[in-house]
Amino acid sequence: MSRAAVLAGLGTYVPPRVVTNDDLSRTLDTSDEWIRSRTGITQRHWADPGTATGDLAVEAGERALKSAGAGDVDLVVVATTTPDHPCPATAPDVAHRLGLNSVAAYDIAAVCSGFVYAMASAAGAIAAGIAERVLVIGAETYSTILNPEDRATSVIFGDGAGAVVLRAGELSEPGALLGHDLGSDGSLKDLIIVPAGGSRQPAGAVASSGARPAETYFHMDGKPVFRHAVTRMAASSQAVLDRAGWVPESVDWFVGHQANVRILHAVADQLGMARNRTVVNLDRVGNTSAASIPLALGDAVSRGVLTPGDRVLLSAFGGGLTWGSTALVWPEIVAG
Repeated sequence: MSRAAVLAGLGTYVPPRVVTNDDLSRTLDTSDEWIRSRTGITQRHWADPGTATGDLAVEAGERALKSAGAGDVDLVVVATTTPDHPCPATAPDVAHRLGLNSVAAYDIAAVCSGFVYAMASAAGAIAAGIAERVLVIGAETYSTILNPEDRATSVIFGDGAGAVVLRAGELSEPGALLGHDLGSDGSLKDLIIVPAGGSRQPAGAVASSGARPAETYFHMDGKPVFRHAVTRMAASSQAVLDRAGWVPESVDWFVGHQANVRILHAVADQLGMARNRTVVNLDRVGNTSAASIPLALGDAVSRGVLTPGDRVLLSAFGGGLTWGSTALVWPEIVAG
């Protein structure tokens, strides 16, 4: 029987500082009602100055390893848009700090689809026999790239990290990833972008005296992103359901990227799923990009919503544009 990647551990972490909608309304032309009605978000967590993405990743990684009942893995994959440095990758340092010296480690940059991409990458390594156990982490400090004067983006994003341990097993086991669907459309890369900081537009080339250049902040064109997110996530989800041999009505929980509650409900509608089968925690943590799906899973487990034997569909959409989905039957694990 072919090898499969099986979920064996789950850990999450958000920084302690809570930023409410009312907090943001003191410096932005916005209000709690405006934010909640358009996004469903009431608060988010932001890291304190000096706290980096790797710090959050280590916290979530430790908890996932404890949840899995073992501290050894062969590979660490960190999905992030906000790495500690442009070079080197964040994953090797995270592995070192977790005491996983000498294991393979690398980053994946697929923005909000990063965690799903990382899970697919890890599953491929397990299927190929490259690894027996993989630590997959989605971690972000989006507060470091948000324009504090842009209410369209500053009210949406939060910081946090979520991690899973995948182990080699069989496709028939609870927790086995039952297939993957990934896609991208680079012709629409400008819809979600940080223009400066890479080789196309080096940060030094836009540096000015004093103020931080606008090109170094995150930019998003919300209306077309909404439309593409719904259509791409729905199509990708259906593709994975077909591979798993499931019909939408048989899915117990849809755990989508926590970008906007209206997006989650619209995807559920397109799939023919009841909206009350959608896991939502963005109201308390905001859009945490690559960390959002594992944070939503951890929240659902802690609240007793997600239980062993449940059929779970995961789907995400992000910059690139990128999108991806996977499915599994929820296993018996204790989240950290």
